[in-house]
Amino acid sequence: MANDSQYKIASRIVATRGVREYRATIEALVTAQDTVLEIGCEWGTTTKLLTERAGQVLGTDISAVCIERGLAEHPNLDLRVLDAFDLNAVLRLDLRITKVYMDLSGLSGYRGLLDLIALINNYSTLLQPDTIVVKSGALKHFAQLCQPWPEQR
Repeated sequence: MANDSQYKIASRIVATRGVREYRATIEALVTAQDTVLEIGCEWGTTTKLLTERAGQVLGTDISAVCIERGLAEHPNLDLRVLDAFDLNAVLRLDLRITKVYMDLSGLSGYRGLLDLIALINNYSTLLQPDTIVVKSGALKHFAQLCQPWPEQR
């Protein structure tokens, strides 16, 4: 029998398809009390929208070129280079993160789905945010196909 405690992720996972859905969640889910970490912020467009609702926002991207352009376009944003898979670097941010937004275009296909699920699991376990919003058509489609089997009592 599987160890049930390994499936005790407390974060709500919201799967979106496309940038319009991804950004539509901001108004519905983000409040002034939130500290938001955005993974894959590119040039900071969504990060800017997040800062209009959240108390604190940090936008990150693996590309220094993207962060440089983002800071040029949005000098008031907190944008930093960060590899989403470097969990030690994420922990060193030392922030009490309540929401994580993930826009990882490189993991958008079905081949990257297992990596994406592992990343979501790691962020949920390590940071314990109340919500993780993911822009991934593959994840949303997979989630729509899933149906939990009712427990037999």
